[in-house]
Amino acid sequence: MEKLNTLIDHTLLKPEATKDQIITLCEEAKTYEFASVMVNSSWVKLCAEQLKGTSVLVASVVGFPLGAMSTEAKVFETKQALSDGAQEIDMVINIGRLKDNDEEYVVNEIKSIKALLPDKILKVIIETALLSDDEKILACKLVSEAKADFIKTSTGFSLHGATVEDVKLLREHVAPEVAVKAAGGVRSFEDVTKMVDAGATRIGTSSGVKLMQGDKVEGSY
Repeated sequence: MEKLNTLIDHTLLKPEATKDQIITLCEEAKTYEFASVMVNSSWVKLCAEQLKGTSVLVASVVGFPLGAMSTEAKVFETKQALSDGAQEIDMVINIGRLKDNDEEYVVNEIKSIKALLPDKILKVIIETALLSDDEKILACKLVSEAKADFIKTSTGFSLHGATVEDVKLLREHVAPEVAVKAAGGVRSFEDVTKMVDAGATRIGTSSGVKLMQGDKVEGSY
């Protein structure tokens, strides 16, 4: 397994997050050299300032956490996040459209976002907790067709987060060039190891510091 810190998107997406908490998040990310900080878009500019000159990337969510807003709204949000300094984007698909088997809508929406960041990473959140296995497999097909960089299990705000079984399923059915991110419920080094062994190459967690310190933590994200 790669060094633990390089797998972690150090995450703070709670609606009540304050400026001081976001600054602390960035300081922790610099200390442990995490892959990125993952924040809501209003905090991107602050994070870009805090992390300038470091190896830590600034990642932002789009269409979060429901995914049910219009494609145009997601495109606008992505453009603003990129303008403010985001270097990776994690977007939520339109889950209802997936359940309707509206493949064209889902693919075109992902493509619309990916077109805005051809040289940056796009992760597509499919919210596995709300999908049947057949729907997860369909999502793998559509994310692959749209040429996103990652498929991601969860927002961390639904019924449950990542499971080993889901990570295995996604890795099996997504295109070889598409990576898998496990998010939500990763609370120990053992959990991380299981996710990586199942095929994940990025871990979304708000507990990165405690994981680095070897502590087991509670919480959904």
